[in-house]
Amino acid sequence: MNFSEHFLHFIWKFRLYKTLDLFCVAGEQLRILNPGISNTDAGPDFNQAKLSIGGTYWIGDVEIHLKSSDWLVHGHQQDPAYDAVILHVVHEHDQPIYRKDGSQIPVLVLKNLYPEHLLDHYHQLVNSIHKFPCEKQIGEIEAVVVNGFLSRMMVERLEQKSALVLDKLSRLTGDWESAFYCFMAKSFGFKVNEIPFELLASALPLQVLRKHLDHPLQVEALVFGQAGFLSGSFKDEYPRKLKKEYAFLKKKYGLKPIGVGAWRFLRMRPQNFPTLRLAQFSALVLKSDRLFSKILEIEELSDLIKLLAELPVNPYWIKHYHFQKETKEVKLQLGISSVHHLIINAICLFLFSYGKYADQPQLISRAIKFLELIPPENNTIIGWYKSSGLIVESAFFSQAVLQLNKYYCAQKKCLNCGIGIKILNK
Repeated sequence: MNFSEHFLHFIWKFRLYKTLDLFCVAGEQLRILNPGISNTDAGPDFNQAKLSIGGTYWIGDVEIHLKSSDWLVHGHQQDPAYDAVILHVVHEHDQPIYRKDGSQIPVLVLKNLYPEHLLDHYHQLVNSIHKFPCEKQIGEIEAVVVNGFLSRMMVERLEQKSALVLDKLSRLTGDWESAFYCFMAKSFGFKVNEIPFELLASALPLQVLRKHLDHPLQVEALVFGQAGFLSGSFKDEYPRKLKKEYAFLKKKYGLKPIGVGAWRFLRMRPQNFPTLRLAQFSALVLKSDRLFSKILEIEELSDLIKLLAELPVNPYWIKHYHFQKETKEVKLQLGISSVHHLIINAICLFLFSYGKYADQPQLISRAIKFLELIPPENNTIIGWYKSSGLIVESAFFSQAVLQLNKYYCAQKKCLNCGIGIKILNK
């Protein structure tokens, strides 16, 4: 058998077998009134199933295996959680199975009870050598099915990331501003420098920066110093001033900088260099005391974009991409795609998370609205799906596609995917 138990779970859950004149191995007539609820925790595969076996009504658990003997292989005979199993569903019956009280568990053999095309379609998906399993079929599925499942993916993505927010919040003793500061810093890394920016936020608490918001040079000194960029000797006046300020502040607060080697410059345009990103991050800190509180009050996407796109970045960086290394003039402000990145990955996430935490559904709706208004992201993965005929109209759907690819397509979990199920049933 070149398929997994998950395929049998799929057949059982959606009743894709012949439903009339079903009989157990021992000859009892079987009527399936309710297949039960899929169990994602330890224990039998389906709970609260309702069956009629030999004319007797049963409510209990259903366990599914490729072979009956797998019951023993998996050690269920030693687990009291399986004493409530009322039906053993298998593809092949090779051994009778008994409960601890000596009673034999009824067995239903699924082999030959489901259409052959289901298994053929399943093999086509899970054995696909394409970029994702349904690359050749997804464009043929009705938009209502695809968009419905992608909407579920977007909510699932926000729920998963929200759990990370709440974990960070608990470690910061409930300080939403500090938690937001950490996630905003991470987002400023734009994937390539995500980790060093995250380390920087841990090494430079928001509480320290707040004490110096009236002194831009001190904030910039703290950011660049903790990032590890002020350890050398400098000719330019600006970095010399930063180094002097940082030496005093480092000693005052007992700070330990992260290693400068963590930052990546290779294969990047000057406007994406971490030094400019750090300058922009410093400017955002300076511009927005109690930034998260301000964001909670912003209702229009245009106002949010304006907040992030007009930062007081130090003019030194107009013609520098590193301290004492000049370049052609670059734009100091974040580009619109970078602004969108920050809104998608930090701001919308926190609106959603705080909305759930504080029971403010209007914030959840606002997060969804912003995602629907922002253009879709462009990257290799999203390009795969668009090339296959999928219409990705907004960041809401591009984020959903990323969730779909990572947790379903890449893991070949077609049987847990609404799109995959539709393809299997065609």
